[in-house]
Amino acid sequence: MGRLIQADRRATLTEITTCYHQGMQQSICEATTRTTLRRMGYNSRRPHRVPLISTTNRKKRLQFARAHQNWTVEDWKNVAWSDESRFLLRHSDGRVRIWRKQNENMDPSCIVTTVQAGGGVMVWGMFSWHTLGPLVPIGHRLNATAYLSIVSDHVHPFMTTMYPSSDGYFQQHNAPYHKARIISNWFLEHDNEFTALKWPPQSPDLNPIEHLWDVVERELRALDVQPTNLHQLQDAILSIWANISK
Repeated sequence: MGRLIQADRRATLTEITTCYHQGMQQSICEATTRTTLRRMGYNSRRPHRVPLISTTNRKKRLQFARAHQNWTVEDWKNVAWSDESRFLLRHSDGRVRIWRKQNENMDPSCIVTTVQAGGGVMVWGMFSWHTLGPLVPIGHRLNATAYLSIVSDHVHPFMTTMYPSSDGYFQQHNAPYHKARIISNWFLEHDNEFTALKWPPQSPDLNPIEHLWDVVERELRALDVQPTNLHQLQDAILSIWANISK
């Protein structure tokens, strides 16, 4: 039965039972199939979602890992993490389920790739090991000019306050507006105060701020009264962020 799972992680209980019957003299029921699978360590779970990463970017991620393999916890404490995230007014998490064991969540056969889409409220936030940083609602699509306001009004005071010895690193991903000339020039002008961390493309899984986005998402879905418009959604997001345990 384990071979059937390995061949098709998304097979339903009925399909597994039917396939198992083929060539067998004695039939079994779906309840027996479920019990057998659980005894073998398999449970029906939602697949882990990861971005579809190109070969070139896989190499860049590996280069990043090797360049920082000797960093200690103390080194990583000097990094301030940032990201943008979109929260939807109406949430859909899909209906795909797969069979896997407890330690197989990142097995290639147990994941599905994701693409960026949706509506709702977009926010930008940052944090470090030391403290939670600002959360900034983005009322329009970000461009280099708008992002420059964020780094000058929010990133700069955070970095200079938290890392007065100029030993801090600021992490950002590789959105086009992050790499615009006016942004690059701004960081060069302030490289005596902190360093912009060179970040590999398509690497949200390496950014611990993703865990904070998960906290916000779970808290949103757990609200007794769900937001019914974007203003209520934004207010709820800001409130949840402000109350995340430091």
